[in-house]
Amino acid sequence: LLDSGRYADWLELLADDLDYWMPTRTNRLRRQQALSIAARGEAAFYDETKDSLAWRIRRFDSGMAWAEDPPSRTRHLVTNVMARHVDPAEQDGFTADDLWVRSSFLVHQNRLEREVNVFAGSRTDILRRTADGRLQVARRAILLDQNVLLAKNISTFF
Repeated sequence: LLDSGRYADWLELLADDLDYWMPTRTNRLRRQQALSIAARGEAAFYDETKDSLAWRIRRFDSGMAWAEDPPSRTRHLVTNVMARHVDPAEQDGFTADDLWVRSSFLVHQNRLEREVNVFAGSRTDILRRTADGRLQVARRAILLDQNVLLAKNISTFF
């Protein structure tokens, strides 16, 4: 859906209480690796809700998002998908019907003639089963492999 520019349809796959988070990271020595990923409340590339993502999507459609006019062409490759049922003791507010899913991704973004960005990393999602049996993304934590972004902006979703 994202690669086709169907942002409103993608938004429907997200739970109303969505937590969409992409922390920053730093280079650290081995003994300090626990400090390499920013904690909650520290710097993040994304710390969003469904409402704030909807606002971004409306802005794309308004013509006022100059970083996306003309729009980028993206390709999301998702691999190494591992899924298991949520342990409610580990994830407050979720049930054993919900799924914990970890995956790796590569996002290729091309804009104009020469702007090319490649983002690689991992995602950890919690998918909540709705009353009608569908799954919605309730939590998404995105961790980029790079700590310095060479892109002029970060205007794509993961």
